[in-house]
Amino acid sequence: MNALPSRASTGARALVLALGCMAACLPVAHAQGTAAADLPAPVRGLEAYASRHHLSNGYGNWHETGVRGQYGMGSHLWAAEAATMRRFGESGRFIGLSDTWTLNEDWFTAVSVGAGDGAAYLPRYRVDGFVNRKLLASRQWVATLGAGYYRAPDGHIDRNISLGSTYYFESPWVVQAEVRFNNSSPGQVRTHQQFVAATWGRAKQTQVIARHGWGAEGYQAIGGGASLVNFDSRQTQLTLRQWVGPQWGFTAGVERYSNPFYDRNGARLSLFWELP
Repeated sequence: MNALPSRASTGARALVLALGCMAACLPVAHAQGTAAADLPAPVRGLEAYASRHHLSNGYGNWHETGVRGQYGMGSHLWAAEAATMRRFGESGRFIGLSDTWTLNEDWFTAVSVGAGDGAAYLPRYRVDGFVNRKLLASRQWVATLGAGYYRAPDGHIDRNISLGSTYYFESPWVVQAEVRFNNSSPGQVRTHQQFVAATWGRAKQTQVIARHGWGAEGYQAIGGGASLVNFDSRQTQLTLRQWVGPQWGFTAGVERYSNPFYDRNGARLSLFWELP
């Protein structure tokens, strides 16, 4: 039976890494998850990154450094990440683990868990899961159903479900969209966010990724025991992923985020290595 074309398969791995890089720039409590459309095997790699953001209205600048790695073994792609950061005048640390499991030619799943060190803007712990189904005879279209649970240090809880879609064109384009519905408690604050993203280019060469998200957020901790509740926000990101050698390269990205209380503008730089 046919699988995704090799070009789409390679693009899937790059899309995971690139969108994962962009997701790290989001406030962890509200980051929108993404899933890949296929798993090349084996996959082994490391990535180290640093980012810095300027916030308006006296909310203080952010900075973050971290490392993540992945290891493919059979039908599983294991990944781990660790980051240290400072946001809203408070330092924090985050660790996460994930497993993407190819069940057969048509189905694959992804599960991730993560925990913070008690910083208000990080989760005490979070769990996210995705089920993915390849569609069409070419398997170039992937539908995704996700669910997540997030418990914050201040006691509030987010529960979400998401619907996503990814399409691999014959030309070097990949497009992705997702909508996420969130229920935050206490208060039963119901919100939803969505994003669209497009990747142009080819793995092992040059790729450009654009992403735009918008919608409402339920809770966002801003330090000192305070939180922003039930507000609209927008976020736009542009990332370049460039291979310098056969197995290594860099990503460079810029981001703009805004809500009624502050604007945030930042940049991110990372180095990645794909190991033999």
